[in-house]
Amino acid sequence: MPLGTLDRTPPPFFRQGPSALTRLIVFASLSVFLMAADTRLGLTGPLRTVAAVILHPVERALLAPVRAALSAGLYVDGIAEAQSREQKAQAELTRQSERSLQAAQLLQENARLRALLELRERLSMHARAAEVLYDAPDPYTRKVIIDRGSSQGIVHGSPVVNENGVLGQVTRVYPLTSEVTLAIDENAAIPVHNTRTGHRGVAFGDPSANGMELRFVAANADVQVGDVLQTSGLDGIYPPGLEVARVGRLDRRTQSDFAKIALKPAATPDHVRHVLVLEPIGLQQPPRPGENEPSLPAHGKEPAASKPAASAASRPALSPSSTTKH
Repeated sequence: MPLGTLDRTPPPFFRQGPSALTRLIVFASLSVFLMAADTRLGLTGPLRTVAAVILHPVERALLAPVRAALSAGLYVDGIAEAQSREQKAQAELTRQSERSLQAAQLLQENARLRALLELRERLSMHARAAEVLYDAPDPYTRKVIIDRGSSQGIVHGSPVVNENGVLGQVTRVYPLTSEVTLAIDENAAIPVHNTRTGHRGVAFGDPSANGMELRFVAANADVQVGDVLQTSGLDGIYPPGLEVARVGRLDRRTQSDFAKIALKPAATPDHVRHVLVLEPIGLQQPPRPGENEPSLPAHGKEPAASKPAASAASRPALSPSSTTKH
């Protein structure tokens, strides 16, 4: 086809479309009209509502992975926080349990100390409070060490008691500590009397049974299980009226003429912490008359120089042998 035959005229309007400027003016006018209509008449509100309802499932579907990731992170963090809180709660519960145990121990100690103070008020002699430090290292004896010694006024042979009764006797004194031989030791012996019958006897320690026994009692003697034995006060060491033990077992059918009487100590030495150390009653007793008294001169007057010596000689010497068998 020759070049001259080509149609060089522009295409018709419906084929070319509006120009760019025309479209700009049309769309700008439409935008201004819609904005004015939305502001004045609220025509786009229902359309916006319908679009939001239609697009809501799409939004939820698109947000599901994000929420799943956030939930997984929160779940992991929640588990870690819950475990941390559980550990803290267990630690706090442990501390509270320790505090409750300490409170219970303090209540028990207060009760024992009050009982000791009441016992101290009932006794007429001087008493010193002491605390049991530890058991003696000798495995063949039943002895304990207390935290009071000669510097605190503890003397050899002093009785040791607690709120329940007689615990033992001081057999060795150091400057700051003392050694107490328990009543259940095999070398311990305490003069006692039966509160029901008034019969006197001697209670000996029996470490094999962790108790005591009443020896040299006739098989037909009036002794019953449950009888209370108290100190008689005849040894010059223990004050009278302190509970020593109770009759726990009685066997009259023995090969000897004496009954076999097992005693249960009033004071259990395995659970004792606070004790009272008493002064031996021999320190408060007057000198025995008629012992080592010098002869009086003819005029009936005693020389002044001999009075102190006579008083010192007439006072009985205290020794644990009166209540402890060596």
